[in-house]
Order: sequence, then C-alpha cells, then structure tokens
Amino acid sequence: MPENNTALAGITVGVIGAGSMGGAIARGLVEAGAIEGSRVLVCDHNASKLEALAAEAGVRVLATSDALLAEHPDVVVLAVKPQVLGALLAQSASALAGSLVVSIAAGTALSTLEAALPACRVVRVMPNLPVSVRSGASAVCGGSTATPADIELVREMFAALGSAKVMREDQLDAEGAVVGCAPAYFALMVDALTRAGVRAGLPAAAAREMVNATMLGVAESLAKSGEHPRAYMERVTSPGGTTAAALFELEPTLTEGAYAAVDAALARTAELARG
Repeated sequence: MPENNTALAGITVGVIGAGSMGGAIARGLVEAGAIEGSRVLVCDHNASKLEALAAEAGVRVLATSDALLAEHPDVVVLAVKPQVLGALLAQSASALAGSLVVSIAAGTALSTLEAALPACRVVRVMPNLPVSVRSGASAVCGGSTATPADIELVREMFAALGSAKVMREDQLDAEGAVVGCAPAYFALMVDALTRAGVRAGLPAAAAREMVNATMLGVAESLAKSGEHPRAYMERVTSPGGTTAAALFELEPTLTEGAYAAVDAALARTAELARG
C-alpha cells in the first residue's frame, strides 16, 4: 500500500513528458494526496494530453520543457522515451544545472546521465504503469552525487504511488524486465483466461469481469498475508482435482514463457542502451 508521507507536501515536481508513464506519475502524486496539483508541473508536445491531465488532476501544464524548467521545480522527472532522451539532455543540461533529476528511461545508465548532466544530482527509477492507481512498483537508484536525502525523497515520491525499493543499478534492468513489464504480462493473462472461458462457453464480458475480480483478490490476499504463492496454490489445489489437472498443463508453459519474456525484455533493454 502507498505510504502516507507529508514530507512531500511542500515540494514542486516537474514532469517532462505526459505519455503513459509521465501522466500516470503526475496524476498519481496528486490523487494520492502526496503533492498538491498546483505543485505538479507537466509539459509535453501533445496539447490534448496536457488538457486531459489539467482537467483530471488539476496539475499545471506548460507547452515546453524550457517553460517548465524556468519554474525551477525541486525535482524534475524525465519521462520521455529512451530514444529521445539524449536530445532532451543536450537541450536542457544548462537549465537543469543544480537540480535533482529523476530518469525513468530504461537502459540509460547513471554514468550516461551524469556525463550529460554534470551539474545535477541524478536518480534512476524504474516504475510500472499501476502507479496511476497508486498500486505500482518502482526501483530507485541514486547516482554518485545524489545524497541519501535525495534518494529518500525520490523513494517517498514513488512510495506514494505503491511500493518503492532502493536497489543497485545492476538490478534495475532486471527489475524493469520483470516488474516494469509485468502489467502487460498480467493483462495478457486476463485476456488469455477470458478467451479460454469464451471457448468453453462463458459470456465474454462476464468471464472478463470475473477473471479481473479474481486477479485482484489473489493479489490482495498475497500482499496482505505475505503467504508464498506456492502455498496459496496448494490451498486452492485438491489432490487429483480439476485445478491440479489444469496446473499440470499450464505451469511448464507459463514458467518457460516468463523466463523467455524477461530474457527478451533484457535483450531489448541492452539494444536501447547501445543507442
């Protein structure tokens, strides 16, 4: 569950990029009550995205990163795609000087960020999309000049949006491949089970609703109890029963698929890092 921390109340956060993740961070911080909407600044080239964020979350929107940085926010979140991050850093390095900068770009190392922003304290964060509903998961890693207070402030920001853990940089790519991509993995599981239900004769809408409710219930049960997933499975599975038969078919395919998916995500992360 998100932390209720009032230490964030007085800071101003600027978010450059209002795409899926940037918009989720901005909206989530306000809806969590962590930071007032007037203290969350967002810029993007897409005016319709900015209009929607302003209407839904009450954030302040600006047309350009230059206009946002002129407001001197306490924390600047770079929420742009890795492919365009280099151009943004080159354009904004002088305006960012002295700032606490948070990058959520997959595959862009702290050494690369610090070389481009020598006058900044840099923190990398690997969040996932459920930060928009304050049930996300984020890994936090500080650069060489980020202070313990900087790292803790960033961790508190993302803890307001779900779970946030400080990790080593060599763990961030794996966290991104597992946790960052996991919302898509879980959504695929919901879709696959729904389609299996329809194939077996269930109405599509009802099957989807029931699978969604079940996934939410399992997640809440595991999170609250701390029970190991294997122990939970054993409680659901009767010897020689239908669940045992189903798991016999599903587990090998699902496990190998998970390994292959994470390996593919890591390989793509490495490609992005090479430019």
